[in-house]
Amino acid sequence: MNNIYLFDWGDTLMVDYPQYSGKMCDWPTVAAVPGAQHTLAFLAKNHKIYVATNAVASTASDIRKAFERVGLAQYISGYFCKANLGIGKGRPEFYLKIAAALAVNPKDLIMVGDTTDKDIIPAVAAGLTAIWFSPAQLPTAPDSAFTNITDLRQLCT
Repeated sequence: MNNIYLFDWGDTLMVDYPQYSGKMCDWPTVAAVPGAQHTLAFLAKNHKIYVATNAVASTASDIRKAFERVGLAQYISGYFCKANLGIGKGRPEFYLKIAAALAVNPKDLIMVGDTTDKDIIPAVAAGLTAIWFSPAQLPTAPDSAFTNITDLRQLCT
């Protein structure tokens, strides 16, 4: 079985504009992060892709609407959020619930996110492979339990 990719939403696949609040699907402007379209199209050929977000104002349906607005929804197999999991991101249990919902071993999941404390560290603790998306090129420790990318297109190898 091919690995399943989980992506964070804000500032990993879609730009999280700080001047807007409420549901992203209702924002006047939405945009994909550079490289998101190319990367998801590439990965979707051989992998299932899900969104794993800490968004509290949006349901899975709201999140899908935002992805539809930027042409990325076609690559996403489903959306995991506090509304449908009953738990927020930032703890290993969030990722274990996703693994259970997908009926897979956590080691079959790869989490890609931009926040180490909510996306990466809890994912590693749950047994997932984690990839820190850090466009600002923040350094990682050489012995860290996760890899670091600065451009989503680095996943297309």
